[in-house]
Amino acid sequence: MFSTAIEKFIQANNYPSFKPKAILFDMDGVLMDSMKFHAKAWVESMEESGFEFSITEAYMNEGSTGHATINRVFIREKGREATEEEKKRIYKLKSECFDACGKAERMPYALELLQKIKAEGIEILVVTGSGQPSLLDGLNNHFPAIFQKDKMITAFDVKHGKPHPEPYLMALAKANVQPWEAVVIENAPMGVESSIAAGIFTIAVNTGPLDPKILEEKGANVVLSGMKELYEKWDAFQQAWHTTAHS
Repeated sequence: MFSTAIEKFIQANNYPSFKPKAILFDMDGVLMDSMKFHAKAWVESMEESGFEFSITEAYMNEGSTGHATINRVFIREKGREATEEEKKRIYKLKSECFDACGKAERMPYALELLQKIKAEGIEILVVTGSGQPSLLDGLNNHFPAIFQKDKMITAFDVKHGKPHPEPYLMALAKANVQPWEAVVIENAPMGVESSIAAGIFTIAVNTGPLDPKILEEKGANVVLSGMKELYEKWDAFQQAWHTTAHS
């Protein structure tokens, strides 16, 4: 499975090799079991603001910045873009709804996978569309001694959020690696679009309610059932990238 996907990736992008030096992790739904809270908060805040918004739509917009999500709803519902005041008001309400949901726990097997990767000497970065301070501040509590502040890309760092490639292109620059020297771990359709547009090998972990075919259609190189499967198959994936012919 992995060897075939790697070969196709190299050929499709005309890359010289595939030698990962950095693993780029999305946060919500990958590292933190927080998407159920985000989805609930989006539905509640949008309904309170007079808009229809479903759980499915929340997951389809996952990875995007909050302001971009609000803007899409305004264009659909009102035929215009949201003003900065409207974006700030609704996002503030969404953040309050999110905080009221309680503290998110880390995703099962995420810590074990991160520890394994760090022990291998591979660089680890976080690339998230989130601007929730409670989540960002909690990463070091859930994953002690794993992340460095200067190796995190958040909603505060980018002009264009996912599905634009900017977040992952910025991550490549921060890690000082080429696209064929990185791997992205994503769970969101827009996140997959972003990483594929940046030319990076992408493993999608389907930790939400969406049909896995959606992640395949967005271009994910490999789609797995969740973080448990990724952790269990990580050694096989690593062996595949070491043994796959690069010419």
